[in-house]
Amino acid sequence: MKPVEVLDPLTRPADLVETLADGAVRCKGCAHRCLIRPGQRGICGVRYNRDGTLMVPHGYVAGVQVDPVEKKPLNHFLPGSEVLTFGMLGCNFHCSFCQNWFSSQTLRDPRADSAVHAIKRVTAEKLVQYALENGAHAIASSYNEPLISTEWAVDIFKLAKANGLKTAYVSNGYATPEALEYLAPWLDAYKVDLKSMRDSEYRKMGGTLQPVLDTIRRVKEMGLWLEVVTLVIPGMNDSNDELWEASRFLVSISPDIPWHVTAYHPDYNEDAPPTPPETLQRAAEIGQEAGLRYVYAGNLPGRVGSLEDTVCPHCGKKLILRSGFYVRGYHITDDGKCEYCHQPIAGVWEAAENRRKSAGFPYRIST
Repeated sequence: MKPVEVLDPLTRPADLVETLADGAVRCKGCAHRCLIRPGQRGICGVRYNRDGTLMVPHGYVAGVQVDPVEKKPLNHFLPGSEVLTFGMLGCNFHCSFCQNWFSSQTLRDPRADSAVHAIKRVTAEKLVQYALENGAHAIASSYNEPLISTEWAVDIFKLAKANGLKTAYVSNGYATPEALEYLAPWLDAYKVDLKSMRDSEYRKMGGTLQPVLDTIRRVKEMGLWLEVVTLVIPGMNDSNDELWEASRFLVSISPDIPWHVTAYHPDYNEDAPPTPPETLQRAAEIGQEAGLRYVYAGNLPGRVGSLEDTVCPHCGKKLILRSGFYVRGYHITDDGKCEYCHQPIAGVWEAAENRRKSAGFPYRIST
């Protein structure tokens, strides 16, 4: 079966939509704002017009796992805890360097067609049950781009919040104000990928830069916990000028935004060399010099010195010591302050008895 033949039945009518004349609809799920006529699909491929009704993904996952929150990465959101993360299929971008292309490009690249075999029908109730049974403290939407299935995520998040769980989005940030307003009552944390500070690079991926910058600003203004990740790719976005530009932009919103500069590895349609540790260290130094208080280097555990750790911006003591996704030392009080000098540390924190220091484990849905 073709991917669309598997995915199209796993849908429901959209909430993020404007109905137009002659059966056409305007999708508000992401910043593409696709005009979709009957029988057509949006850029993502999974939101489609069926006889004048915009149908959107619902009632399935293509991947689910309980793993450390640091893997998202979110370093200031319940650190040391585990998160049930679910993913779907499809994306509103087509990045040549995608590190998760097998799920994101399913409807765009025939090489990823077999990803539909990973699909499992599931209810929101079942996902929340899995999270609670396996000690997760939050539920996150990740792996592919969650904005293209926001209605499904909100259905899950509503139930998660009712059961005392927190919620998170791991996203490219190509959102509309309407999507953010729809999400906000049910969302605690939003991690945005800031892929470049060059609009020309975003156009190669199938988007534009400004909506991502706007999302970063809006998420912070809405009071959601925000962290930003830049996958540093040699020859694309690793110049000092661009790293300074990204750092200054984030500082202009808040110096408390954690910025993760992470290592790229060659995959999909990109053959740039892997990011060396020295490049991440240089990027992190620029972020720190620009005034960001919490800068991390990721994807190269043990090779970036203390840039895996959370450091107090006031006294300089290490507060959270990490090895990859494993938390091996924790010195933040239950009310979110440095254990040594009592400086408030920006983030979302838990009491000591609720934290887990585990590297996570894979979890499979049984059918």
